[in-house]
Amino acid sequence: MLSVNPFAILAESISPIFLQSFVIAMIMLVIIGTLLDIIHKKNVKYFFENAKKAKLSATKKLSTNEKISVISKTIVKDIATTSELGAGQRRAAHLLGMYGTILFWVSSVIMIFCYSSSSSETPSMWPMIWHAGAIMTILGGSWFWFFLRVDVYSEAQPWYRIIKADLFVLALIASSLFGLIWSILQSLNLEDRWDDKVFLVFYIVSNLVLFGGVYWSKFAHMFYKPGAAIQKNLAEADGSRDNLPPPADAPEQFGLGIKREEPKHY
Repeated sequence: MLSVNPFAILAESISPIFLQSFVIAMIMLVIIGTLLDIIHKKNVKYFFENAKKAKLSATKKLSTNEKISVISKTIVKDIATTSELGAGQRRAAHLLGMYGTILFWVSSVIMIFCYSSSSSETPSMWPMIWHAGAIMTILGGSWFWFFLRVDVYSEAQPWYRIIKADLFVLALIASSLFGLIWSILQSLNLEDRWDDKVFLVFYIVSNLVLFGGVYWSKFAHMFYKPGAAIQKNLAEADGSRDNLPPPADAPEQFGLGIKREEPKHY
């Protein structure tokens, strides 16, 4: 069951060209939504203007090799492991969902473009990666949604409270869940089935919401946050510190400072 390419079975009734066109359309929606988000929020303009100002206060000019080294370390340490989240459940949930999504999307593209025709045979590795990615995404996203959201964890809001910012994670969970259920039902290969088609429709709609809702959701943070992390570490390396003051040495001079109590109002 988990080693069957669901798109190859679907391609028996729907042209592979249609499946491939759908993927291309989703990619175009992401590009258009991200560009609209950039134009509306003007965050990329601010990012480059701030970087340009920071260069004026740099105390060191980085060589090309030094820049490559900083960027490589940032990708390996900060981006690939989300170290900014620290050790704990939030980081674990984020890593589970992030790598699950990557596996889910990459294997989808490979199976649709390379192994959806009737003349091709899908290596069992790709369907297994696809199903594993879907499960990881569901687990990571659900872990975050039910237990780790700031408004739920710290502000005592009910878990079912939904705001516009939640569109990304909910659509991500839905597309993975509906895709997984559709694949399982379809692989049963029973006669006169209709439920697999229902979940196929749910799977398509959830993908339309996920990729078509980039402008209104947090989808674009996948592009912004890596860029911000790289710029931050480059600014640390050249001494500009993004025009921020250096760390204060007061804790070393005055000891532990004020001992604060743990918050009790959450």
